[in-house]
Amino acid sequence: MFRFAQHDKLEESSDVPCGSPANGRLNNAARRRTLLWAFVATAIVFSALPLLRYLRGHTIFDYELWYATGKHVLAGDEIYFFRAGKYDFMYPPPCALFLAGASLLGQGGLIFLLVAINSIAWFCSVKLSAVLAAGSRNTTNCWLYLIPSLLVIVYIWSSYHLGQPSVVLLALMLGAFVALRTKREIVAGILIAVAAAIKAFPVLAMVYLVYRRWWKAAGSLVATLIFLILILPTPFRGFERVWHDLEKWGAGMLKYSELSVGQRPMRSYTWKNQSLVSVTNRLLRHVDADAASAPHTPVYVNFTDLKFSTVNAIIISVAL
Repeated sequence: MFRFAQHDKLEESSDVPCGSPANGRLNNAARRRTLLWAFVATAIVFSALPLLRYLRGHTIFDYELWYATGKHVLAGDEIYFFRAGKYDFMYPPPCALFLAGASLLGQGGLIFLLVAINSIAWFCSVKLSAVLAAGSRNTTNCWLYLIPSLLVIVYIWSSYHLGQPSVVLLALMLGAFVALRTKREIVAGILIAVAAAIKAFPVLAMVYLVYRRWWKAAGSLVATLIFLILILPTPFRGFERVWHDLEKWGAGMLKYSELSVGQRPMRSYTWKNQSLVSVTNRLLRHVDADAASAPHTPVYVNFTDLKFSTVNAIIISVAL
């Protein structure tokens, strides 16, 4: 993804319709409208199912945790509860503050708001990925809009079903790289900072910004993070509580070793974690790929066994 931002400016569209009948049929106004309505229908169905589960009293997965966390913030209570060897809520403190506002709508209202945000983020991700791939804001190649969503439709559905912010993070990061292409570094830094405030890992983009000498973007990222982490919550929780939240979250979550990542040692390098860090460690080191299950025979999928430091060097190289 980081390589998309290496272009200094948007170029004119290079979309040239292929000569195949299939491409010709798809790249016309009627087909584009059909795709748009298909997207709207799919987003409505994906959004409705979590709401139906809530109305029927079924399990609502992470939506329940988001609501409880928001209520804790509104009540001035502790955010990070340590149970069963891990925190209930593992996201950065600003994310809890965002959820506090959503929880004012009630459990059903929170679910409705989050699935609506997810749908908007999905639409933006489709558009922004096409812009990055084609180099133009006016691309008419419908395959650029259709194929990426089809390839990851299961993960998109999962974000609605479980209440995960993955699609929102994707939209923010894609927006940042589009902003970098158009020399809007400050906007790019703000978008990355918001993503990092929701789920910490996007802050790793700082390495890329420094490597590419996007100094304004890097400065904007740092300034926005300071605002979101320390300044924005202070009127609501007080500076001492804000600092306490940050310390407690950092002590529990900012961990990375040969054995584990963050608060989930049994999931760190298993197949349930599809992050770049986890997949690279799983394939290049002798670690159990199924450690999250009950007592079992270890499963190894690595094709070599490199040192932990070497694996980290590879991860950084790939990211850059």
